[in-house]
Amino acid sequence: MGHRTPLAATLAANSISTAGTSLTLIGVPWFVLETTGSAGRAGVVAFCATLPIVVAALIGGPVIDRIGRRRVAVASDAVCALAIAAIPLLHFAGVLDFWMLCALMALNGFAHTPGNTARYVLIPDLAEHAGTTLARAASLFDAVSRGARMVGAALAGVLIAFAGAESVLLLDAATFGLSALLVAAGVRGIRAAEPRKAETPVSVRAYGTELREGYAHLFSNRLLLSVVVMVMFMNGLDQGWYAVLLPVHAEAELGGATDIGLLTALFGAGGLTGALLYGAVGHRFPRRAVFTACVILCGAPRYLVAAVTGTTLPLAVTMLLGGIAGGVLNPILTTVIYERVPDRLRSRVSGALTAGCEFAMPLGGLAAGLLVEGAGATGALVAMGGIYFLATLSPLVFPSWRTLDDQVVEESGPVPGTPEAEEAKESGESGKPRKPGDSSVPPQVSSSAPSHPSPGP
Repeated sequence: MGHRTPLAATLAANSISTAGTSLTLIGVPWFVLETTGSAGRAGVVAFCATLPIVVAALIGGPVIDRIGRRRVAVASDAVCALAIAAIPLLHFAGVLDFWMLCALMALNGFAHTPGNTARYVLIPDLAEHAGTTLARAASLFDAVSRGARMVGAALAGVLIAFAGAESVLLLDAATFGLSALLVAAGVRGIRAAEPRKAETPVSVRAYGTELREGYAHLFSNRLLLSVVVMVMFMNGLDQGWYAVLLPVHAEAELGGATDIGLLTALFGAGGLTGALLYGAVGHRFPRRAVFTACVILCGAPRYLVAAVTGTTLPLAVTMLLGGIAGGVLNPILTTVIYERVPDRLRSRVSGALTAGCEFAMPLGGLAAGLLVEGAGATGALVAMGGIYFLATLSPLVFPSWRTLDDQVVEESGPVPGTPEAEEAKESGESGKPRKPGDSSVPPQVSSSAPSHPSPGP
């Protein structure tokens, strides 16, 4: 059983960290509304929290490999624990200014992304070490993450109602600390988790080359690029929903923080159900058809329902059903990613994917806050819901999505656009996509896993 410990520790750490993130997702906006009463300021805090996420993802891929995935995951959670704990502690001391809150949330966002990526890219190696299939390990990764989101959201709503937002943030800090300890103690003896010996000395030029390799691979694959563009819009709009629109709507029309926790938990429960349903039966159907139907249903309807009703039940049903649809998306998206990204580029391409998918998140929270103050909550809900709907029509409109059902697997060859690729082309040795079943395909590559650039909370 010892060979399964690293995988179990990583799954546990990720679930605890994800539960903590759900606490922040609800606790921070509510804390801002309680202390400032301003939807605009809630949007500013969301902007400060998410812009560093994009920056870290843009430049962080090569760092993860050079420092080591285990070390990055531990350090990331430790910094997040300190940043989140400082918010309520400074507030209790009576010295927390608004700029301090923004700075601490920015630090949390910057530190959180590398740790998230490090845990994600370890899963294939941990699955092999544990003697289980990538499909099973990846499904577990997605399932425990969604279950953790559900538990964290429900707990946040209850704690805010009975103990205040400050207690939620302290608990969140504790979850990051526990996650760091689990990875530090449990992920040992895994070669992929340790620092990789650099092929070239550390320098700005070498770092830039490694960084470009990740982006070159992303831009050379039209389907991956299409995924990034669509999910970028979805994540930006989701950030506006959770950071501003849902808290404002709950405060004005619903039952406050308790209802936010309930609704977010229902969305998480639906996501867990959807992921399990896809693993059981959904994979038997064409990917594109399933993905298209689910992506249209997962997001936009909740904006419309919130705009036309001031009661909890219709929105609760909508978010549960939307969560089920959203839960189907992650296995399909990560299937595509693992099939089309070779192992040696996994950290770099994952960083590029994360940066692209989360590029609009800072603007999403800020825009939602400004829309609420300028057009009212209903106007903001209708406007952002309409954009969400248009974004999810992408699989029906753009030809690149037609290859979603193609199960090609990329060899770990040179990246298009790099000097190595030009040399390989001249020698006739450039890496080419292979189909499953080809004996040269690495056996650990699978066609079922959770998505790193996933839409939704």
